[in-house]
Amino acid sequence: MNMKKALSILLLLVFTLPAMAQGNRLQKIDSLMNYYYEHNKFMGSLSIRERGVLVYDKSYGFADVQTQQAATKDTKYKIGGITQMFTATLVFQLIEEKKLTLKTKLSDFYPKIKNADKITIANLLNHTSGIFDINADPAFAQWVTKFQARKSMLDRIIAYEPAFAPNAKVEYSNTNYLLLGYIIQDVTKKTFKENIAQRIAKKAILKNTYYYGKTNPKRNEAYSYTFDNGKWIKQEEWNEAGVGAAGGLFSTTADLTKFAQALFDGKLVNAESVAEMNKIDMGYGKGVMNFMFAERKFAGHNGNIEGFTSVLGYYPKEQIGFSLVLNGANCDFNELVLGILSCYYKLPYRFPDFVNKVSVDENTLKKYEGNYTNPTLPFVIEVMLHEGRLRVHADEQGTFYITPISQTEFKHEGSGVVMEFTSTGFILKQNGTSTNFTKKQ
Repeated sequence: MNMKKALSILLLLVFTLPAMAQGNRLQKIDSLMNYYYEHNKFMGSLSIRERGVLVYDKSYGFADVQTQQAATKDTKYKIGGITQMFTATLVFQLIEEKKLTLKTKLSDFYPKIKNADKITIANLLNHTSGIFDINADPAFAQWVTKFQARKSMLDRIIAYEPAFAPNAKVEYSNTNYLLLGYIIQDVTKKTFKENIAQRIAKKAILKNTYYYGKTNPKRNEAYSYTFDNGKWIKQEEWNEAGVGAAGGLFSTTADLTKFAQALFDGKLVNAESVAEMNKIDMGYGKGVMNFMFAERKFAGHNGNIEGFTSVLGYYPKEQIGFSLVLNGANCDFNELVLGILSCYYKLPYRFPDFVNKVSVDENTLKKYEGNYTNPTLPFVIEVMLHEGRLRVHADEQGTFYITPISQTEFKHEGSGVVMEFTSTGFILKQNGTSTNFTKKQ
């Protein structure tokens, strides 16, 4: 649920290579997924839908590790922040019914919240409200596993000081969508659960999407896990009342792709509302994020909740939708998504090497931090140490991680690019060519 920014999975322009040899792209994806799974890198499900037809729908691992209950195409996962696409859809339905407007003030509902008279529905939708993110509360982990009355949640929100003034900037806050869920309830006089069931699941014929409660494996609902010391360890569950309309849905990956298709086909809201949802301002739409892959701009959302990690993407021009939800993640999630899309679009992609690992100490890694340029290329490459790994970012080109293959050489597994660091910069090697980048002082 608490993802701070949309996925960035663009390859650097300098990394673009000729398309790989023709082959069955779906078989290639399945090989990739099995390769990750066999190395204990994930458990979960992947679905791909083309023009309304589900062409890929497979699950890997277990919904319940203890009982060895295998995940199936009907396994339901907690989808975290993807819930916010559903919440935004409900809001735009109410706007079309003239029960709300984008300019409606938060003070019409909750005047005690700081700056409520300056915060609009639009600010809540696109994270420009300045309301403090409740997930960042130091006490969050202590109460999120227990039932929380709505009054208790509102009392917390009222007590928070603003993170910034409304419209001053954009900053992801789950609190925005908690409040939108409360407003939906106030306007419709129905629970968020009822609104999801009647206004979205029924209209889009989503049979496996609903507001979650305590996980029940007998209903094919998955637990979530982290990988530690060679074992999948079950994570403690969050109570749904603490996440609400910001992250409280169960769904299947097939249902998620079906929802995206229905949304962009105008079955849930009209074309004007879809366009408004997808209008990006400072990185965020209104319930929708955009992320790039090659020249394609996908609309969707991602999420983290407990040990679940998820993404839903839809490319309207081709009517292609995909959803990946993991209930156990022991890998770079972005790298896995990159691999899936590269295989699907028959772009060059090398499977990661999970066997031959090289360890580089943090002091050495820190020496490689900095901004690097080449006089013939129109962008700066930034290298930063993040959570023990080198993260590479190029202006408007994307962000990814590189893996050490020696003390000075690092590889981007997907593209085969090697970056060899020197005393003055690095040499980027790919496909028999070398390009020198100099570190800015």
